[in-house]
Amino acid sequence: MTIRNRLTLWYASILFASTFLITALAYRELSAERAESRGGSNREAAEEDGPEDVVSIALWCGIPAAVVGLAGGWWLMRKAMNPVVKLTEAASKVHESNLHEKIARSGNGDELDKLTEVFNAMTARLDQSFNRIREFTLHASHELKTPLTVMHGELETALREGTDAGNKERIVSQLDEIQRLTKIVDGLSLLTKADAGLITLKREKVRLSDLVKDCYEDAQILAQSTKVQIELKSCDEALVLGDRHRLRQLLLNLTDNAIKYNQENGSVAIELRAEAGEARLKISNTGPGIFPEMLPRVFDRFFRCDAAHNSAVEGCGLGLSIAQWIVTAHGGRIEMISAPKAITTVMVTLPLHQA
Repeated sequence: MTIRNRLTLWYASILFASTFLITALAYRELSAERAESRGGSNREAAEEDGPEDVVSIALWCGIPAAVVGLAGGWWLMRKAMNPVVKLTEAASKVHESNLHEKIARSGNGDELDKLTEVFNAMTARLDQSFNRIREFTLHASHELKTPLTVMHGELETALREGTDAGNKERIVSQLDEIQRLTKIVDGLSLLTKADAGLITLKREKVRLSDLVKDCYEDAQILAQSTKVQIELKSCDEALVLGDRHRLRQLLLNLTDNAIKYNQENGSVAIELRAEAGEARLKISNTGPGIFPEMLPRVFDRFFRCDAAHNSAVEGCGLGLSIAQWIVTAHGGRIEMISAPKAITTVMVTLPLHQA
């Protein structure tokens, strides 16, 4: 029950109790006055006439007054609690991308107006903090790219010039780690720019079915080392409006995850259906599965479930975060369904382009 409804009930209870009390007092006073005016011999007649008059007063005066008072009280409480309702709605919509938006103040200087001012000041401080984090991440990513590129080039040069078997193995290992660091830096830079609104997506007609077929062919190559079977169950014609490069990146991220987090001789199933004005993509794999309590966090940055930590799977925990951003930027939805030792399915829904 809301505070407004609770206050209204309290107010109604007090109002009707007051009406009952006033009626009782009126009955008493009328009885006494009639008894005095009629004298002692007519006291019984006065007491008999008193209740009828009191009921008439309560019926024609008390009840209408109570109804008017109740309606007026409800209106006053609604008006008084309206700023609280607005503040609650605004607080429920707060996220890192709209912290700069302010709630309009009433300007009357009451407690609720001051609470609104405090809330606006709090969101302003949070906005500044998020901006500092974004700036730091962008600058750090930019500064890290140069030394990583130089180190990568030097190691490749050393590898080409020739060396003994022990040093060659060590150089190859270092190259792998540098490539992994470069991938992390690129992913962080992409997500930070996306958060800051610095990435503009193209809006062009894209045949999603063609991208799915290309991704299916690439997945067969990626799966050769782990002997994972790739199956394209269905591929309906689907035309969407979006950025072809980002949509391809989305498909590669999801299929790469489905292959990496899989068992040897496992399988990956890809489905694309056009239904009810939407393109519905499903990518399922026979991996170790994910515990239910971990599912809400799978799209968080750098989050990897226990199965990923305990295996020799390379990754930085940014692939699904990037996939979620791409889907959201295209006006779609992404969801993961899984359970331990069960089929894991990622479902992506994108709006079809209406010609």
